[in-house]
Amino acid sequence: MLQRILGVAATAVFLVACKGGDSSSGGASSASPGSGGSAPAGDVSLNGSGASFPQPLYAKWIEAYQGQEKRIKINYQSVGSGAGIKNISDKTVDFGASDAPMSDEQLGKAGGKIIHVPTTLGAVVLTYNVPGAPDHLQLTPEVVSGIFLGEITTWNDPKIASLNANAKLPAQKIGVVYRSDGSGTTAVFTDYLSKASAPFKDKVGSGTSVKWLVGTGANKNDGVAAQIKSTPGAFGYVELAFALQTKQPVVVLKNKAGKFVEPTLDAITAAAAGAAAKMPEDLRISITDAEGDTAYPISAFTYILVYEESTDAAKAQALASFLWWGIHEGQKLGPPLHYAPLPAEVVTKAEARLKLLKGAGKPLLAGK
Repeated sequence: MLQRILGVAATAVFLVACKGGDSSSGGASSASPGSGGSAPAGDVSLNGSGASFPQPLYAKWIEAYQGQEKRIKINYQSVGSGAGIKNISDKTVDFGASDAPMSDEQLGKAGGKIIHVPTTLGAVVLTYNVPGAPDHLQLTPEVVSGIFLGEITTWNDPKIASLNANAKLPAQKIGVVYRSDGSGTTAVFTDYLSKASAPFKDKVGSGTSVKWLVGTGANKNDGVAAQIKSTPGAFGYVELAFALQTKQPVVVLKNKAGKFVEPTLDAITAAAAGAAAKMPEDLRISITDAEGDTAYPISAFTYILVYEESTDAAKAQALASFLWWGIHEGQKLGPPLHYAPLPAEVVTKAEARLKLLKGAGKPLLAGK
């Protein structure tokens, strides 16, 4: 399954950026059949920026949605979660996107109340370029931590070889590659390793940007994937879709239950199985290092960030129309791109968040 070639382009078509108006956004229900709302009259342009983790899915969403809503034009720029949080906080875009939920401190500094809308589930995977190595090396969190701490430096290290008895691993130096930009993918990965490895937590920690002890940085998921693809001996972390796009092998990782698990849709869904009951009202939650025999340990929700109130009613209507469509019809587009659909319970919670949105002081989903 992991070697299926993605059939959908991963790059969003950048449209002309909208000019003027209040860049904070609220929302409304979708104009799609059965979605319970109507799109605004007149042409509306929306600008968003942020996470590269869900970018292949958002590109497909935009293509599909604009195909049916001709008057709504959406520009999404994949610039990393850190930049997405900054841009929505500064109100230079209509919506932001981040894999890492905003912190209380970040929310407090924003220019208004920001709502987190979960859009899909994905996985961060470890990928490598080791001539002669099998497609699915088995690794433990302790070994992964050791590599990123600079303690395990060659591919034939006994700690790697003992986990892969039938593999012929070369005495080649491991070239660590990490994200150089502020990244939700980094936040998810370091959140996982900080839970699974006390030494990593003490020496590196977690966040969208951290001080790496070894390695070379590359920009965005596609940059890391390209760097690994072109560098023999390289090892790094990317969102699953980017590893598959570049036909890179992925690590089978030992989870919290002690089972080696591939990053399949079922394993990603298993990691989120208990999340709905535990989600706080604002829906900010981490599901890394999840319990369960079949749970893939570096799984995560990703979020679109939107202001609860907007003075621009047309943009507010258009944005929530798109978001409502995304958490309903848009979920069908995720599996071919290796994103797991939101559990039904999470969709219900996301609907409740969207119903809080207001445009020009008026609730946009008051009748739902």
